[in-house]
Amino acid sequence: MSRLQGKTAVVTGGGTGIGLGAAKRFIDEGAFVYIFGRRQEALDAAVAKLGSSARAVRGSVTDMSELDRLYAAVKAERGRLDILFANAGTGLFAPLGEITPEHYDHIFDVNVKGLVFTVQKALPLMTQGSSIILTGSSTGVMGTPQFSIYSATKAAIRNLARSWAQDLRGTGIRVNVLSPGPTKTELALEVVGEEAFNALGSMTPLGRVGDPTETGAVAAFLASSDSSFMTGSEVFVDGGLAQI
Repeated sequence: MSRLQGKTAVVTGGGTGIGLGAAKRFIDEGAFVYIFGRRQEALDAAVAKLGSSARAVRGSVTDMSELDRLYAAVKAERGRLDILFANAGTGLFAPLGEITPEHYDHIFDVNVKGLVFTVQKALPLMTQGSSIILTGSSTGVMGTPQFSIYSATKAAIRNLARSWAQDLRGTGIRVNVLSPGPTKTELALEVVGEEAFNALGSMTPLGRVGDPTETGAVAAFLASSDSSFMTGSEVFVDGGLAQI
């Protein structure tokens, strides 16, 4: 397929997991992709897998100067940005009664503040037909024990998309949310543990966890003109977990 032929994309959190799965699918469909992340080793390994249509920029979404450097590179080398997948995120468990200010600040800084400025700083490079995709989560619409702060950040992202769809009226720029359920990524396995994660997958109607290639396929749909009449929407890729 070549739905994204000639397009330029940025994927934050693109070195591993869902971000890497989306970057690969974007490239397979013709895009040139910038992957942005904190760990140089992961970025180097990702570019080795993705090939000559990928470029890595190291940085954190919580650092405004590093976001500026990312978009300066895109502007200098490509001139515009057609697709932004604001995917970088983090999560840690803390039940009510054990939530600390540091826990709250860290997760909101990455998942909400980082996402807000990832999008806002990209806007000058985007034009009619551009697509913004925000990574939400099935936890944003569910009660999840010990995961309330992470879940609250994902609920916030859902409302950001609704509000930004209004702000972007008349620009031709679309913004939608892609909300995964249990998806087998390095971060998810690190935070939850493989046994618990597989048990969560067994709770879905499909009876398994998802794969980053599956979320990547949906990201490519939202990035392409196939979703041209969608904005302010949320698409769940969760095996049905939050739908029943």
